[in-house]
Amino acid sequence: MNVLEQIYEKAKKNPVKVAFPEATNEKMLQSAYETGKDGYIHPVLVGDAKEIESFIESFGYEKDVFEIVDVLDEEKKEEVCVRYENAEGTMLKNKALRRRLENPLYYAMALQAIGDVKVTFAGIDNTTGDVLLAGQMMVGMKPGISTISSIGLADIPGFNGSEGSLLAIGDSAVCTNPSADQLADIAISACETVQSLLDWEPRCAMVSYSTLGSGQGELIDKVVEAVKIANEKRPDLAIDGEFQFDAAISPAVAEKKVKRESKVAGKANVIIWPDLNVGNVGVKLIQQFGHADAYGPMLQGFNSIVCDCSRGAPVSEIKGNIVISAVRAMGTK
Repeated sequence: MNVLEQIYEKAKKNPVKVAFPEATNEKMLQSAYETGKDGYIHPVLVGDAKEIESFIESFGYEKDVFEIVDVLDEEKKEEVCVRYENAEGTMLKNKALRRRLENPLYYAMALQAIGDVKVTFAGIDNTTGDVLLAGQMMVGMKPGISTISSIGLADIPGFNGSEGSLLAIGDSAVCTNPSADQLADIAISACETVQSLLDWEPRCAMVSYSTLGSGQGELIDKVVEAVKIANEKRPDLAIDGEFQFDAAISPAVAEKKVKRESKVAGKANVIIWPDLNVGNVGVKLIQQFGHADAYGPMLQGFNSIVCDCSRGAPVSEIKGNIVISAVRAMGTK
């Protein structure tokens, strides 16, 4: 059983509610219907109910697979507004909140903030910027985290790491040139993501072109400082570095290069890139030359799970990311 099959099995045992504010997008509706029909999630379609119902009928889908929330239902909207305003840690109040609830994306995230759904899934009709802004405004950030980032999961044939062929890698999609503080946030969020999705005990390596002082320069200094900050924030997590990539994942290389005790060196299951240049090139190398399947990117840093999928993604990939998001939500504290 491969990793995606394991995740699908986990989702089916305890399907959660996932909100879809792009319910009249053909690919999104098909993905929501098929994952709902197969019992992996409970899809909640958010928008103009009459328009959504007509759209469902045009494809011959079974309507009872879905729950539909009508953004034009003023009584329901007022109930959501009151509950959202009374919820702990929410930002918007009164007129500003009511204006934004005209938009299905913001309405879906309000439902998430009050606990009526576990995940908001969007990204085809809305841009990444739209989704990130709505998430920060409506769902909010995790305590102690101020950086939105992403993580991916690579399944690399022939790789025999501490988790077999699997390796979590980030950030390969969101943060362009993170500061030391932002890198620390990315590492902490990545550890929490793999705990919730895969039940791993994270061993997180922050990588550079130096292993424990073998090189010098401001690029290395940033990673060293990030490790220090992450360890101060979350001493319960195994986050270590700076390591070169091979020292992070190879026990033989770590034995030669790392001359101190480390829970991470040589057996890292999470890799944190120093910037997006390295991250983007790194994931492409793993895919092209390692023939890896890469799942994600998964957004992290929000109070609960927000997903921004690729506009060009096929239905099969969208469905995989829906189920991954649902399983992450099951493990969110």
